[in-house]
Amino acid sequence: MLKLTPILLAILYAVLMYRFSVWRTGKDLDARSTVLADPGLKPVTDRLAAALGLDRIKVHIYEIAPVNGLAAPDGRIFLTRGFYERYRAGEVTAEELASVIAHELGHVALGHTRRRMIDFSGQNAIRTALAMVLSRFLPGAGFWIANMLTSLLAARLSRSDEFEADAYAAALLTKAGIGTAPQKALFRKLEGLTGMRAGAAPAWMMSHPKVDKRIAAIEALEARWGAALPAPGGR
Repeated sequence: MLKLTPILLAILYAVLMYRFSVWRTGKDLDARSTVLADPGLKPVTDRLAAALGLDRIKVHIYEIAPVNGLAAPDGRIFLTRGFYERYRAGEVTAEELASVIAHELGHVALGHTRRRMIDFSGQNAIRTALAMVLSRFLPGAGFWIANMLTSLLAARLSRSDEFEADAYAAALLTKAGIGTAPQKALFRKLEGLTGMRAGAAPAWMMSHPKVDKRIAAIEALEARWGAALPAPGGR
């Protein structure tokens, strides 16, 4: 029983962290967001909605400065104030913002957002259990090793989710008649918009894939879709 104690404690910790994270995230988003109402964006969000068979897509502005988009565990879609202001300044087009919204819709549709919250708690549980066990054999280094291993796992899972959400967005944008050109154009702007260099960390440590790999993945999808379309005049 004593040997199981670290694991049981880690499981309890994971459950508590999950519940607390969901509560804290919801409270923060409620307190710091408003519904986006922008006449310039409405035509493109309406096209996304029509492609999904919906009356409308409600987007919220999250009042923080960093450039980002996110999907909440309850399915709400957010653009940060920083991202919206870049659009207002003409640095980002309406179609490019639509690609962000489509990407976040992908996270919701594919279950990434809720799973990530669970994964976050699970990763903390694994980190806690590993640290407890490894510290017995490697005093002083056990926590560091546990943290590194769980961080690598989290980054790999996150990159996989990003590729899947990119593919969902590409398909939705294509169906909506917007196309993938704005999606790829925005990827090329990301480093300048966020102020971060893609090469600042090894790809396997980054939570998002490198821009060139994301664009290549979309172009591979386009090639597949093109091959699947009937030739002009064919049956």
